[in-house]
Amino acid sequence: MMSARIPKSNLHTHTDFCDGTDSAERMVLAAIEAGMDTLGFSGHSTIFFDLECSMTREATAEYRKEILRLRKQYGDRLHILLGIEQDLYADEPASGYDYVIGSVHYLHIDGEYSAVDLSKQSLTELVNRHFSGDFYRFARHYFELVATLPQKTGCDIIGHFDLLSKFNTAGDLFDENDPRYLRPAMDALDALLARDVIFEINTGAMSRGYRKTPYPAPIFLHRIAEGRGRVTLSSDAHRSNALLYAFSEAMHIARAAGLGSLAVMTRQGWQTFSL
Repeated sequence: MMSARIPKSNLHTHTDFCDGTDSAERMVLAAIEAGMDTLGFSGHSTIFFDLECSMTREATAEYRKEILRLRKQYGDRLHILLGIEQDLYADEPASGYDYVIGSVHYLHIDGEYSAVDLSKQSLTELVNRHFSGDFYRFARHYFELVATLPQKTGCDIIGHFDLLSKFNTAGDLFDENDPRYLRPAMDALDALLARDVIFEINTGAMSRGYRKTPYPAPIFLHRIAEGRGRVTLSSDAHRSNALLYAFSEAMHIARAAGLGSLAVMTRQGWQTFSL
């Protein structure tokens, strides 16, 4: 289906059940106020080594119960979906959700779990400790993991494909045009395109001041367009005023990269809308 009007939708939403700042109900009310059509919740899956950011098993049960309650209460005004952001190292399988976002937030090397998106300092320490300071070796390892997300998580959507570039806006960590960075990234993209997953165009790092463009970078969006891949818009919202952050700008970047449509999960399922 192609339509001139793209529904206002965001499927990547975090609440105070994990590392978001607002309650799920506050998010729903903000979405209704903004005239949104669809709001999908995607709490962080349980990660035993990082329960500060992820949901505990007990919180996950409460999260599921609350989203279903909100769907019953507000479902006539907003299409509410129960999703999960399933990390590569999640403790529990992602079953019983409306959709799954697959993400790589950590590396597991030498028996140690390290976050790739915590801070610039921690990322540099990770690369120095495990990759002898070679950001290109690090990037190859990261993208090799991203390529396995559909098999490991059963995801429908690939979350923030190039998250490892979060702190590289100034280009002082590595050169994002270097073939040592681009080659493994393109290999991962090609592997994922063959799986027909949906890539999110994620404005979350923009809303938090880390990046000036969404994930994936324009060069990767161009490759997705060449491979006839599907994309959807998301804001990776951790607060209620970021649900539709920079969507107009993200759509402009997508069009410039050669993408002609967006995938949106509606009450009728996934539908395609012209950009």
